[in-house]
Amino acid sequence: MQCFVYASLSKADTYLWLAERDAFGILPEPLTLMLGELRFVMEVQLTLERKLPVEDTRQVLEHLRAQGWHLQLPPQETLAAANHPAYTHSPRNDREE
Repeated sequence: MQCFVYASLSKADTYLWLAERDAFGILPEPLTLMLGELRFVMEVQLTLERKLPVEDTRQVLEHLRAQGWHLQLPPQETLAAANHPAYTHSPRNDREE
């Protein structure tokens, strides 16, 4: 299946896959607002045999066939790292003093 991938300029590591180029009219309005401005990234021939680095190929194809779009969000570890500051010391160090 031929598909088209767009990157959200306001949401890092967030991509929109479309079954038809520039077919943004099929998207729910809240999704359109969340994604903001989109930049075309690539056109790709997607088959079950093609392995994707982050997404499950079968799920992407199912979404494209059923609704015409697929939303690729950042990996969970990226979200966790962005939302939680790194620990600078261990609570154990406080007890040892």
